[in-house]
Amino acid sequence: MSNEIAVKKTMSLKTKPEDSELVFGEVFTDHMFVMDYSPDKGWHNPRIEPYGPFYLDPSTMVFHYGQAIFEGIKAYKGINGKILLFRPQKYISRLNSSARRLCIPEVEPELILSAIKKLINIDRDWVPSNRGTALYIRPAIIATDPYLGVRPSHTYIFFIILSPVGAYYTEGFKPVRILVTDKYVRAVPGGVGAAKTPGNYAASLLAAEEARKMGYTQVLWLDGVHHKFVEEVGTMNIFFRIGDEVITPPLEGTILAGVTRDSVLILLKEWGIAVSERRISIDEVFAAGERDSLLEVFGTGTAAVISPVSELSYKDRTITINDGQVGELSKRLFEEIVSLQYGEKKDPFGWIVEID
Repeated sequence: MSNEIAVKKTMSLKTKPEDSELVFGEVFTDHMFVMDYSPDKGWHNPRIEPYGPFYLDPSTMVFHYGQAIFEGIKAYKGINGKILLFRPQKYISRLNSSARRLCIPEVEPELILSAIKKLINIDRDWVPSNRGTALYIRPAIIATDPYLGVRPSHTYIFFIILSPVGAYYTEGFKPVRILVTDKYVRAVPGGVGAAKTPGNYAASLLAAEEARKMGYTQVLWLDGVHHKFVEEVGTMNIFFRIGDEVITPPLEGTILAGVTRDSVLILLKEWGIAVSERRISIDEVFAAGERDSLLEVFGTGTAAVISPVSELSYKDRTITINDGQVGELSKRLFEEIVSLQYGEKKDPFGWIVEID
């Protein structure tokens, strides 16, 4: 297929919010990227058009069988005025990994990156400037056959939408309280836990709502077999600093291979800090807390970057981490990654892609 992207600009521009008014995921820019798939043409007709609704038949397969994937990437206004993407190739690779697991045709990575750049260039005035704000990029693919029957769809829509955002958590970069659940499970070995597919998030909603009613920000999931090994938080990977070691659960097919997680692992190794990707039980975490060797707990994710955890509650036990304050390592990691994202520091890893 031709990688030439057609452009049709909107005739009615929206009012842009002030940076100080931004929340997460409520406002969308003027344009979107769309592309179609069919067996005879493959991916075709890449185009940028005014942001708007799709026409979908009530029998469209995505509604009934959940064959869909998505990603979340961010663009930042650098201190030099340039628009900067953070590790977009890594996110694009993960999108195609999810596609393989959901029987969705993969998309040429170079085309995805080109589409992201062109779409942002058209809507570049939407990129907020304040530190702590960003332009959130949501690529997604949905199954579009009008058919009631369990099989992979033959047709798909790939689209990219943009949203200027503020902090993901209302707390901002402040410690959050986490409820550990063994009542529900998010994923099991052999399932789709490692794919970024909507069903994983739907499975997490009830536990998250119950946690919020109890005053917690998020849920920490345990493994679906033994109900004792830590996996991930609803929207983040999780790290524990115990004594001189930082521990995070391994990628064994049940948790998302977070790009921020990977970035943290690289930074910790670069800094000479002992880090392990290994199974860790919730009992080991609480035992460390009770002997005062659990120094920090923090989540990592595209939306929040680094999210310190002040409290973990599990059954009838609660532990407070670092007196409820932000830990020194959490703060250092947050500042390092954010400084790279906004171009405040030289990028030694080749993570930043500049949009011309």
